[in-house]
Amino acid sequence: MRSNRVILLSLLLVALGCHRGVRFEEQVLSKPGVRYRVGALPPAWSQVKLSENDLAWFTEDTGHALSVNSTCREHDDASLEVLTRHLLEGFTERVPLMQRAEVVDEREALRSHYQAKLDGVPVELLLVVLKKDRCVYDFTYVAPLGHLQDRVEDLDALVGGFHVENPS
Repeated sequence: MRSNRVILLSLLLVALGCHRGVRFEEQVLSKPGVRYRVGALPPAWSQVKLSENDLAWFTEDTGHALSVNSTCREHDDASLEVLTRHLLEGFTERVPLMQRAEVVDEREALRSHYQAKLDGVPVELLLVVLKKDRCVYDFTYVAPLGHLQDRVEDLDALVGGFHVENPS
């Protein structure tokens, strides 16, 4: 089981690379044109830098991963469903299990639960996508298959503390 966790983490890190140019202090992310707050995570999560995400964390002992991203370029007013499908790129054998609307920072968001494979490794995904102030924000939670509930409250805390602030 531990080897599957290490493989999953390694695959995520290799697939996503390294990222620079983003400031994250006191739960607030700032980058050119964007500033937002996220909820706090417990100490079990270690922050990592990934090229395609503003923020990312993993748990070394369990193989769970969380990431947050903002995209503030033209997205042709794509639906939340289409934006969610973009997050699934790179995952194979995707099986949708649930999709529902919820409110995040006073905007409609779409929460989706999938089972899929990442380079042949079975995983579960929870994705939350919303649009606000000409930007798309997405949250991705990846768990080893059958272990989604182990850390889902951490995703909920991260999303629950989300608030777009005025960029300075």
